[in-house]
Amino acid sequence: MNRPIKSAALVVNAKSRKGQHLFKRACAAMDGLPYPVDAHAVEDPKDLESTVRKALAKKPDLLILGGGDGTVSGLVDLMVGHNVILGVLPLGTANSFARTLGIPIDIAGAVEVIRTGAPRRIDLGMIDGDYFANCAAMGISPQIAETVPHGLKKVLGRIGYLGWAAYQFTRFKPFTLIVGEGEDEVRLRVVEVRISNGPYHGGTELVDDAAVDSGEIVVQAVGGHVKRRLVKNWAASFLRHESRHEEVRNFHGKSLKIRTEPPLPISIDGEVLAHTPVTAKIAAGIIEVMAPVPEEEDQAE
Repeated sequence: MNRPIKSAALVVNAKSRKGQHLFKRACAAMDGLPYPVDAHAVEDPKDLESTVRKALAKKPDLLILGGGDGTVSGLVDLMVGHNVILGVLPLGTANSFARTLGIPIDIAGAVEVIRTGAPRRIDLGMIDGDYFANCAAMGISPQIAETVPHGLKKVLGRIGYLGWAAYQFTRFKPFTLIVGEGEDEVRLRVVEVRISNGPYHGGTELVDDAAVDSGEIVVQAVGGHVKRRLVKNWAASFLRHESRHEEVRNFHGKSLKIRTEPPLPISIDGEVLAHTPVTAKIAAGIIEVMAPVPEEEDQAE
């Protein structure tokens, strides 16, 4: 039986003007919740961790994190070991973690899940000792994130960022992935690698085999010696075409050693936080998250 929720804390990444506006909308939407919500709008991302620590010190039953996938992944480590349920308020661009859980990506819908949903025990992925919620990647995504000039998107907007991405794509090269070690070592020439705790990456369903409660991490390699393979895979995945499975190989396990030649950066839910070689692991059933009630349970009631 689920324990009753008597108190909640809300921490929102409100670094932009849009974020501050969304915070106000979220607070208004939560006015009708049957318990008090201690709300915090954090304008400087450097203060997010300390704000969450202070919120957890008050021992709320529910901690609601508002932001994108990077915000959730960056803060979920702090929740491990605390008897607190995670609430997700998706305010990012891709919102892959929310999509994986079936949480609506609008504020009203997400708050309704917080109001009427049920705690669901889920896994977290791990890169060495760091937890992450959804997906890590090697390839063009971290190359863009690691090299983009500071302030480019702020000054030139989305067009400037996309222009930089296109420039980096011309410089990007396929690489060698090594999974495992010793006699079990597998070497592949690849254009992208996804380390997944859920099927969505960049808002698109890419890793069909991955699930947040499978007890396994999935390493998906998109094979190829030419980078147009990556464009083809992304397009096929976006369109849900069967060709998305071509030249793709999945590795499953509770712990997988990963190397690349040359060594490469790894983006974890959009933030470059590691470099190969690493060990990818699963932390099975380590936290609870407020999720929609499954339809069969809803109908049974």
